[in-house]
Amino acid sequence: MAAEAMPKVQSLIDENPVVVFSKSYCPYCKSTKSTLQKTGIDFKVIELDQINGGSDMQDALEQISGQRTVPNVYIKQKHIGGNSDLQTLDKSGNLQGLLKEAGVV
Repeated sequence: MAAEAMPKVQSLIDENPVVVFSKSYCPYCKSTKSTLQKTGIDFKVIELDQINGGSDMQDALEQISGQRTVPNVYIKQKHIGGNSDLQTLDKSGNLQGLLKEAGVV
């Protein structure tokens, strides 16, 4: 159940400066991970399709952020959104600033 997954998801968000909830086959997730890899930072990826309880975690994410789709990106415990949101931040130059605030650059 999503209620049981909620503390686990919140813990992942709280304990990692940058976390991406993803699905391994998703092209938008791959784009997000590629963009973050290019920055040279370490970030946590949770592949929801490859772990037990991934569907429940996705339900919990929807309750936390209002977003059910992946990728679901958090930087310094702030919900960034999905791939298009991250790409917009990157193109505008604001992604680097957020990563600096998170202490990962």
